[in-house]
Amino acid sequence: MKRFGLLLLLGMVGCGPTYVRGSEAPGLDDAAMSTGLDKRDLETLLHDNLSALRDSAEMRAWLAEGKKPRIAIYPLMNETSEHADSQLDAMLSDIESYLVESNAFTVISLERQREMMAEVEKQHGGGFDPKNIAAYNKQLGADYFITGKVFSSDERTAEARRVQYFMYLQILEVATSAIKWQHKSALTKGLVGG
Repeated sequence: MKRFGLLLLLGMVGCGPTYVRGSEAPGLDDAAMSTGLDKRDLETLLHDNLSALRDSAEMRAWLAEGKKPRIAIYPLMNETSEHADSQLDAMLSDIESYLVESNAFTVISLERQREMMAEVEKQHGGGFDPKNIAAYNKQLGADYFITGKVFSSDERTAEARRVQYFMYLQILEVATSAIKWQHKSALTKGLVGG
């Protein structure tokens, strides 16, 4: 009887869910698992924005000038109810890579930028103050900085839920805070009755 119980227990262990890697389960990242933002959604929003930047008149002008203005990267603000801050922070490296590969800018290293800002603040006797971003950029030698924000709009009925996400990216001139380029991308996720 003990032997039968052990076999039954071992059989039950094999019936539960199995952990897999994406390479072991083709299409694993394809289906939406919720109405929340996932990696694929953020990549789609970012790709749309960066494609718009690549095709913009501003990018053509920067490339034509051949001067490669210096650009710093600032965090993307999360204005949604999603806990996506770490994903948005990871996207900063994607933006950094895109800007370097575009060959239109001299990109100030994201990691070095934080260290340099801390050093600037130490020299001025205080901690990091976001109100001083323009001054930091000027001291770092940046001509522009790129930043953005993500918003959402959530609607429900008894049978369905729809969440619309909007990502804005913008490039601002350090000296004037003038918006030199901006683009909005959007996507919708939903839960529909079956």
